[in-house]
Amino acid sequence: MATKIREIMTPAPVCVAPAETVSAAARAMKDHGIGTVLVVENGALRGMVTDRDIAVRVLAENRDPSSTPVGEISSADLATVGPDDDVSEAVRLVCERAVRRIPVVQGGRPVGVVSKGDLEPCYK
Repeated sequence: MATKIREIMTPAPVCVAPAETVSAAARAMKDHGIGTVLVVENGALRGMVTDRDIAVRVLAENRDPSSTPVGEISSADLATVGPDDDVSEAVRLVCERAVRRIPVVQGGRPVGVVSKGDLEPCYK
């Protein structure tokens, strides 16, 4: 039987609203020991922001993290998987899209995140 996403995902992703500041997103990352937050509006996934996004899209461009809304720097064209999808689908997306993290969505709402590290045992 194939492994399902729900078996390897990190549940209960940390989410922020698009209007939250980049500083608030960075604090959430620090507080939770993570490098990614999901951008959610009215319960629906709207984007994702990584610590690298903050470095490249905010700090390197001399933008003010305390006034820049996270919605302005988030990646919106996201590859997603569902909790009942086979892990092979996430492996395919990581390879095709060259991404390190994939939001897990059920009914349009984020329920987890799968990272490339979660998938490495599945490559073998």
